[in-house]
Amino acid sequence: MHADATAASRLDPSRIKVIVATDCGSTTTKAIMIEEVDGVHRQTHRGEAPTTVEEPFADVTVGVVNAITELQELSGRRLIADDGTIIRRDSIDDPEGCDIYISTSSAGGGLQMMVAGVVREMTAASAKRAALGAGAIVMDVIASNDKRKPYEQIQRIRELRPDMVLLSGGTDGGNTTQVVQLAELVAPAKPRPRFGSAYQLPIIFAGNKDARPEIERVFAEQPDTTGGFDLSLVENLRPTLEQENLGPARDRIHDVFLEHVMAHAPGYDRLIDWTDAPIMPTPGAVGDILQTIARTQGINAVGVDIGGATTDVFSVFDGVFNRTVSANLGMSYSISNVCAEAGMDRVLRWVHLDMDERELRNRVKNKMIRPTTIPQSAEALVFEQAVAREALRLAYQQHKEFATTLKGVQQQRTVGDVFSQEVGGASIVDGMKLDLLVASGGVLSHAPRMHQTAMMLIDAFEPEGFTTLAKDSIFMMPHLGVLGSVHEKAAMEVFERDCLVVLGTCVAAKGEGRTGKPCFSYRISGGAIAGGEASGQMNWGDVALLELGVGETAEVEVNPVRGVDFGNGPGKSVKRTVKGGTVGIILDARGRPLVLPEDPTERRAAVRRTIDAIRLYPDKEAAPAGA
Repeated sequence: MHADATAASRLDPSRIKVIVATDCGSTTTKAIMIEEVDGVHRQTHRGEAPTTVEEPFADVTVGVVNAITELQELSGRRLIADDGTIIRRDSIDDPEGCDIYISTSSAGGGLQMMVAGVVREMTAASAKRAALGAGAIVMDVIASNDKRKPYEQIQRIRELRPDMVLLSGGTDGGNTTQVVQLAELVAPAKPRPRFGSAYQLPIIFAGNKDARPEIERVFAEQPDTTGGFDLSLVENLRPTLEQENLGPARDRIHDVFLEHVMAHAPGYDRLIDWTDAPIMPTPGAVGDILQTIARTQGINAVGVDIGGATTDVFSVFDGVFNRTVSANLGMSYSISNVCAEAGMDRVLRWVHLDMDERELRNRVKNKMIRPTTIPQSAEALVFEQAVAREALRLAYQQHKEFATTLKGVQQQRTVGDVFSQEVGGASIVDGMKLDLLVASGGVLSHAPRMHQTAMMLIDAFEPEGFTTLAKDSIFMMPHLGVLGSVHEKAAMEVFERDCLVVLGTCVAAKGEGRTGKPCFSYRISGGAIAGGEASGQMNWGDVALLELGVGETAEVEVNPVRGVDFGNGPGKSVKRTVKGGTVGIILDARGRPLVLPEDPTERRAAVRRTIDAIRLYPDKEAAPAGA
């Protein structure tokens, strides 16, 4: 009782002044310290160390202690006790230790799941959304109508080594036969867990509640030769066709992740004992902080994390959260797949220099076998950022196809809806409604100029109307996601002041027109705009940059020509207050969808005009005259 009371008092937000948080990645463990400074929580120190889940250490806490030791040295505050554990403060005046320690993890490959549902487009899609939202990598989706024969499905289930399985199907009170048949497919296949057969594979059933007795029977009947199954029953993901209820399944995934997956990874049992809040999968924590931002600020937001092997896209539109993992779109291990999927022609359309395609293909292969290398020349940088645009574009395209309204819902349509194209299954991701676009991942976060980060986002995501662009300064979003579960106010204070680097605002025209013809006129007032006001006209194909500093705002009024939309409808003027940043205001009259000229010479000239206007590569080597 005393221990419980102590833990509860420790999580009292009023006494949380010093916070230590770690994110145990597959290669690096990153630690940050957050302290209350003048009544506001700020990120004060950062340390990192190699992750130690593999031999010779095979103990994740070694890397955690090493990363926190760096915090200790930088801050001058003793955080690690003589026995190697993390010191907690007895009072707010104590100069040693922290008030709480929290962590996220994607070490050891993160959370890997298989999901199954009766109808691929409906209950299976809802199961996939629940798993992705909880921070999982979805290894496969098994469905009654996925066009594979039963023996092929059984073979696939046997091949997979998931951490857990999420099974769904049927609406409450509906037919139970098909979801029971699905369970009868999964159970006899005896999928084996990733960490060996010494423990029971977790199965979470989130389907028709009337099928629960039969589901329990099916999994209980299997011979206990492979460890058997640990079955959990939660509320239905699709209680009715019109309703999706992902929360209970997501919560159970988190619990099982902690109880089973983390408990069997090297050293995680100790780490679980150390933390003051449940360990969260890294992507799940990033999704949580994005949802918190969207809810507290009342906005629609998209976040992207581009890595070496995968690209994660997160979105919150009208309160609905979605996450997708593009498993073969990345900038090192998966760079060859990006070039193959997009096509080298589409990659090179972003390049203003004359590049030899054979040389580029060699460069791609070198990146695959030496994934930690960074561009050593201006030409290599231009090419890598061109590949990044295509990786981001493809990942966002996949995200939009997945983040849809519920399929299978009967739409009530009136006479006024006859010409509307929106039906069940339409994407809820809308470029015109997007308020905030956040970037993270090496190629975006560590670009030599933030102008390059901004243009990679604009070219890949094609935001419409008015959109704030930002980047995660040091990939702090996972730490803040788990902190938000304990102290939301502190998480938001650090997010707004230290995590987010605002690049500026993109003002983009939706529509199509002829290059050189008028697209819209603009008038900008406020901030540090020279003379207090700026105005002009943008022609189709133009891009312009107006400097507006960090923390400054300005009034922007745009008057588009007929057929061009900025959010109020085609041809209607819009007036908005916009944020400045490290880049400023980018006016984009290239149109949406963004189409570059087909002729190679004209296309290079168009790309070069954009580069000059935004000052992307000021170094002469990167943009030689006449290129």
